[in-house]
Amino acid sequence: MDGKSRGSSDSYDVDAIQVLEGLEAVRKNPAMYIGSTDERGLHHLIYEVVDNSIDEALAGYCDHIIVTINRDGSVTIEDNGRGIPVSIHKKYKKPGVELVMTTLHAGGKFDKVAYKVSGGLHGVGVSVVNALSRWLEVRIKREGKIFYQRYERGKPTTPLKIIGKTEERGTIITFLPDDEIFETIDFDYDIISSRLRELAFLNAGIRIELIDHRSGKMDIFKYDGGLVEFVKYINRNKKVLYDDPIFIKSKKEDVEVEIAIQHTDGFTENIFTFVNNINTREGGTHLSGFKGALTRAVNDYGRKNGLFESEDFSLSGEDVREGLTAVLSCKIPNPQFEGQTKTRLGNSEVRGIVESITYERLSEFFEENPVIARKILDKAILANRAREAARRAREITRRKSLLESSSLPGKLADCTSKDPRMAELFIVEGDSAGGSAKQARDKRFQAILPLRGKILNVEKARMDKMLKNEEILALISAIGTGIGDDFDIRNARYHRIILMTDADVDGAHIRILLLTFFFRYMRELIEAGYLYIAQPPLYKLSKGKRVEYAYTEKEKEEKLKLLGEKGVTIQRYKGLGEMNPEQLWETTMNPSKRKIIRVTIEDAIKADELFTILMGEKVEPRREFIKEHAKEVINLDI
Repeated sequence: MDGKSRGSSDSYDVDAIQVLEGLEAVRKNPAMYIGSTDERGLHHLIYEVVDNSIDEALAGYCDHIIVTINRDGSVTIEDNGRGIPVSIHKKYKKPGVELVMTTLHAGGKFDKVAYKVSGGLHGVGVSVVNALSRWLEVRIKREGKIFYQRYERGKPTTPLKIIGKTEERGTIITFLPDDEIFETIDFDYDIISSRLRELAFLNAGIRIELIDHRSGKMDIFKYDGGLVEFVKYINRNKKVLYDDPIFIKSKKEDVEVEIAIQHTDGFTENIFTFVNNINTREGGTHLSGFKGALTRAVNDYGRKNGLFESEDFSLSGEDVREGLTAVLSCKIPNPQFEGQTKTRLGNSEVRGIVESITYERLSEFFEENPVIARKILDKAILANRAREAARRAREITRRKSLLESSSLPGKLADCTSKDPRMAELFIVEGDSAGGSAKQARDKRFQAILPLRGKILNVEKARMDKMLKNEEILALISAIGTGIGDDFDIRNARYHRIILMTDADVDGAHIRILLLTFFFRYMRELIEAGYLYIAQPPLYKLSKGKRVEYAYTEKEKEEKLKLLGEKGVTIQRYKGLGEMNPEQLWETTMNPSKRKIIRVTIEDAIKADELFTILMGEKVEPRREFIKEHAKEVINLDI
């Protein structure tokens, strides 16, 4: 954005800082401000500080950000923006930086001259980071000087002082998260790099560096192509229908809209939406506007050019979006966020703005690029035929279910509880393991669905083909939500769906096939927290009458020391069938003793990439992935 339209560089001075309330509550209830105190909340601290630097970039004053993970576990974030104001605030008699660091809701975000658009959480960011850090140091390069102040657990321990001279400008913040607050204070390089890469894509031309002094890793993210490069990056392991993504950029009524779209030969849609750099995972008015305009533009072009079999034929949104990858980014002065996690945009006026910009620009593009328009239409028409076939298959399945005494699959051993909040469904590979699981379970709340053989790879199949697969039909029927247009999470018969597969290569493959199915066709179940992976033990250690189970190699070594290494019999489990029902209950199914992992989607872009690599058509990316991650594999049976 052009900084000149945002007032002079003097406009971000101490008088632009407004104070709304104190900081005490943050340490008492940190989750209210950063979501959680686990790994996710920990990384949120970095994003809050980086967001302030990005806001300086949006205002036109910063183009370089460096994030450094230091050897002691602290993090330094440096930018070349204007530097936080340092002069004494008339009303509060404190330096501007101290107000920003120690007061909630103190910042320039409320002053529309200092910031027209900002992505930080309404100015709470850096003060919350300060409150939740064991210590924080800030250095400000401004007005020819370097200013410094240190804080401990949110409180200043030194006055603001001048420590040097400089001709540079900017802010450098270093902080160490408080281990009294967080479950872990160990930062994950990959999690940080994913977010910084995303920010660099969303803000074309900004250079973001990530340096890890613990491991020596380093990355530089700078994408002059912005969203176009973002879509190319997402699709790099997929077969695309046209080489260059379609790019739209326009501004209307203070709302800036950028969109990049490209179709692949795949069958699932991937639309990622952002508002002021915040990932709006739940969509909202901007997404509705985009979808409506895309469907209308494609249908209008098809009708106008006589590409449809009849005049009353029209493509649905699902048809048009099959195989679509799109990134939609809006910059909005006053975003209103709604939804369970405050990641759905609620501004009603944005829908119309995005819709009119998208429709106008897409219609122009189709007229000027008939070859690409035709490829998109052909793909959508094929999708329409397959969707009709899938609808007929669903109708037949539904009618068949009504004719039978029960709509549930015969192989399902259901539980007696009809309360989905209490009920669990174990999806087990093979009849023998299924038999053990049926004997081991608690019938009151545990249901068992054995699957025979490997299920269909849905990454390579449309829904019509998928609905002819018996194992997938049994799965859909048992879960109860329906699929596609019929999907309704309120009909889920179990709020815990647990994948229980062998701890060998075949088991891992079946687990990936099942995860691909859930990610592509029942993602709402994952987002609701209903999907889990069972963790059967890898080893049984016996000494006399004493038996211990180990779930990892490390745990095996610890248990061996505990038992005393002499006279210990070690059994390595390769399959669930090797355990008798009592052992299976005790180790893997008993809620008071078992270990189950909830499947989450922290990063949908990364998850999409992983399933594309592992289950897609291209062999080379899969080979590279296996080579890169081979060292991480502990138990590999070939």
